[in-house]
Amino acid sequence: MSTNISLSIIKELTKFRLTLSVVFSSFISYFLGASEVNLIQLFYLIAGGILIVSSSNIFNQIIERDLDKLMKRTQNRPLPKKEITPKLALFLAILSALIGLIFMYLINLKVAILAAISIFLYTAVYTPMKLISPLSVFIGAIPGAFPFMIGWVAATNDIGIEALTLFLMQFFWQFPHFWSIGWSQNSDYEKAGFKMLPTGRKDKSTSAQILFYSIWAVLVSIIPFFGITGELKLSIVGVLGVFALGALLIYKSYILFLDGKNENAKKLMLTSVIYLTFIQLTFLFDKIF
Repeated sequence: MSTNISLSIIKELTKFRLTLSVVFSSFISYFLGASEVNLIQLFYLIAGGILIVSSSNIFNQIIERDLDKLMKRTQNRPLPKKEITPKLALFLAILSALIGLIFMYLINLKVAILAAISIFLYTAVYTPMKLISPLSVFIGAIPGAFPFMIGWVAATNDIGIEALTLFLMQFFWQFPHFWSIGWSQNSDYEKAGFKMLPTGRKDKSTSAQILFYSIWAVLVSIIPFFGITGELKLSIVGVLGVFALGALLIYKSYILFLDGKNENAKKLMLTSVIYLTFIQLTFLFDKIF
């Protein structure tokens, strides 16, 4: 078992591309909330965010290292392949968490508390619950939605209606995203005993819930248009953009509901990523222009 750490091992251990996509949402929401940009604060947010998400991913892989061996999609991760020792991985996870929390605290205490809660929920609740109950996806959706809220809180030092709306936008999005992954990868998850689908099966009830939460994700995203979410606003052009993106997400969810094919679950997963990215950009451009 190796104790040497290469860049490729770090990238796999931290799920670096996923980490960057998560931090991107905080980056966007910081600009949504900021009246003026503080570059030092923004650096703390990005660096701290990368470290916090990375630590959560490492903790997750340490806990699931024996189960990852059983699944095709995870069997080549560094810990199952014994490219790094669990002790060294644990050291990296703790170090990343501590430095990340210090960066977050330098922004403000609220951001640091949200980041700490996120690590705890993802590592200590969501990860072990995946073996126990499909409710794990609900629990995982909470820390999964924190980044979009954290950027706003970093910029404003306030957890108000705006931050909560951003949280709900990303919270409801988690369900069609992760259930579409669970649908297409269900046989692999079953090998490890993970309970990722709400009914435990690829059935009409599960696909109906995917469609239901897709609709809610879109509905929550248009609320700022009605002027009831404080400083978080959306123009008529912005809301039309949200509707267009939302229609695509709902359509792909409906197609999966109709035929239940793995191919359409994969298409929905890809659509959900495109949807979230462009929803965030829509809000940003709407504020700028």
